[in-house]
Amino acid sequence: RCNDFGAGGVSVAIGELADGLHINLDLVPKKYEGLDGTELAISESQERMAVVVEKENVEKFMAIANSENLEATVVAVVTENPRLVMKWNDQVIVDISREFLNSNGAEKHIDILASKPLSYKKEIKGSFSSLLKETASDLNMCSRRGLSERFDSTIGAGSVTMPFGGKHQRTPVQAMVTKISVEEKHTDDCSFMTWGYNPFIMEKNPYQGAYLSVVESVAKLIAAGAKFEDVYLTFQEYFKKPMKDARRWGEPLSALLGAFKAQLDYGIAAIGGKDSMSGSFEKLDVPPTLVSFAVTTGKVNEVLTNEFKEAGSKVYLLKPAYDANGLPNVESLKALFKQIEELNAKGLIKSCYTPTLGGVGEAVMKASIGNGYGFKYNDALTLEDIYGYCYGSFLVETNEELDALYVGETTVRGEYVYKNEIVTTSEIDNLYESKLEGVYPTLEKKENNTLETFSYEAKERVHASKRYDEVKVLIPVFPGTNCEFDSAKVMRDAGATVKIFVINNLDTEHLNKSINDFAKEIETSQIIFVPGGFSGGDEPDGSAKFITSFFRNEAIKNAVTDLLEKRDGLMLGICNGFQALIKLGLVPYGKIMDPDQACPTLTFNTIARHQSKIVRTRIASNKSPWLAATKVGDVYNVAISHGEGRFFADHEVIAQLRIRGQIATQYVDEVGEPSLDIAHNPNGSVNAIEGITSPDGRVLGKMGHSERIGEHVAINVPGEKDQQLFEAGVKYYA
Repeated sequence: RCNDFGAGGVSVAIGELADGLHINLDLVPKKYEGLDGTELAISESQERMAVVVEKENVEKFMAIANSENLEATVVAVVTENPRLVMKWNDQVIVDISREFLNSNGAEKHIDILASKPLSYKKEIKGSFSSLLKETASDLNMCSRRGLSERFDSTIGAGSVTMPFGGKHQRTPVQAMVTKISVEEKHTDDCSFMTWGYNPFIMEKNPYQGAYLSVVESVAKLIAAGAKFEDVYLTFQEYFKKPMKDARRWGEPLSALLGAFKAQLDYGIAAIGGKDSMSGSFEKLDVPPTLVSFAVTTGKVNEVLTNEFKEAGSKVYLLKPAYDANGLPNVESLKALFKQIEELNAKGLIKSCYTPTLGGVGEAVMKASIGNGYGFKYNDALTLEDIYGYCYGSFLVETNEELDALYVGETTVRGEYVYKNEIVTTSEIDNLYESKLEGVYPTLEKKENNTLETFSYEAKERVHASKRYDEVKVLIPVFPGTNCEFDSAKVMRDAGATVKIFVINNLDTEHLNKSINDFAKEIETSQIIFVPGGFSGGDEPDGSAKFITSFFRNEAIKNAVTDLLEKRDGLMLGICNGFQALIKLGLVPYGKIMDPDQACPTLTFNTIARHQSKIVRTRIASNKSPWLAATKVGDVYNVAISHGEGRFFADHEVIAQLRIRGQIATQYVDEVGEPSLDIAHNPNGSVNAIEGITSPDGRVLGKMGHSERIGEHVAINVPGEKDQQLFEAGVKYYA
């Protein structure tokens, strides 16, 4: 068994694992001294796990933990006596029977009065254009891209859908779809996760609001291509502090009854969840909150995405029947789920979106923005049809004639058109994207400087003097490295043998052993691949400090020098690995050296935050063996995820790199031109430089995660993603 150290610390994380436990708090590792027994027992410690193993496996488990550079300490034993016992300073400070703990203390009783539900019918006031503008700028519906890009959306090379789709990466997905994680092989199985919640409905009618939370979350699964089978739910609940007020207690009661009714109607179980009854501060209360999360699994080739795919498509709204209260008829909605599944199986759906808070109007706007399309609405529609609630319905883009409500047609013109009203897409896009710009920025002051497009076509390229039937790649794993499995997989796919080497720095003895063993591994390797991550010691003043100090050790420095200068070896560093290579001098100089003020460097993104998205990079030079499969001018879509990726060097250094063909790649815009625009150059790199090489090209450093590729990865962002770096690295030795 295992448990994470969340709220409650040791007392909960360990206390929940068995009926009888004897915990020695004196053995619990501490970040700092001075904690008393109570603090040790209840302090939250998120980065820790409590694990139960059989006593005969303790030494084996400890050895495995040590091999992964993890500190493991025996702090408790399971006992037959069903009591929770804790010792501190060799004295028993807790001794409680499990029977008492399981009783949850004294029984509690409260009177609950469910208030009469109010109508939640949405008021549609205004013209088409005014309602569209309100929708785009509403805090509940506007773009949250500036927040989302702070989180790594591509780690694991398994993101079937990016958070934002289309060539402009603007259409937000309604479902998180990821491949099931497999360390060495590949799979076409994926998981789906969605959510549903409307605070305005919940505020008026918690029962129906919770019911519709379930409907919305499940409908989003179906709109993403999932099948209505093996669907499960989990709920997140948050309500005002009820105190002893029967009516305030009535809100969670009504919400839970509504969610339970939806589970019974659709035959879906809710597993686990989290609730809080503390949503009050002075006179301010949260609205009744029950967010439904829906999960299931499926096949990647069945996944649908939300962005409109082309101009001239027909768009229909497929709706279930509704009862007098506005809830979908159960059998009607189940039949509609099946219909969407069948249309998808026949390949008739180009894109699919289930309307939520903003109705069809919001859905059309968000589906259009990703690829920059306009939309011509069917004049027969009413404003209620466009902006009213229609939970459980589906907006389907197709080339076929469907027996459903015709909504309109996608267009190349930058306009939303309804009857005699026209609103430009640029105006709506600006309202949509700018609402939270002051809180979660996505833009900077645009630099309009024209940048040089670097082009160096290799007439000849270095080759290994010795051929290998088996090419060994050595991948070091430092504290904070998180891309070793992705990196190893692409190298194995390319035909290499991979050794993942975990650097152990638990103490001086382990670190010295890691240094000696790693130096020996280099002697039998042909390639060193330093992967990405956020290495230990990055803060406060720069990345890769631990990695660079490790490589500067005399034994490792000598082994690396021998690999590069005597054995024609290759090195590759991506993201954090690139930061290490450039600070070591391996790029652009090809050897480990002490940097000076004239050396290029990598520094913090000009937007002053982490960036995670897909960017376009252009091959500026194919001099490097790593880029042998590319042509100068080729453009690839590459995942990025970094907060410190801005390449900086003075003009003289850049001029020399250009002449020697050492500028490997540049960030480019949608027409393939190098750009300083933050939308295309995510960190503000000088001359839009994304990657550079050593003088002979055998060492390549780049910010973009070229390893985060695969079949059905990032399917909602069009473009070629495989630079064939890894195949080229192996073929260098063929």
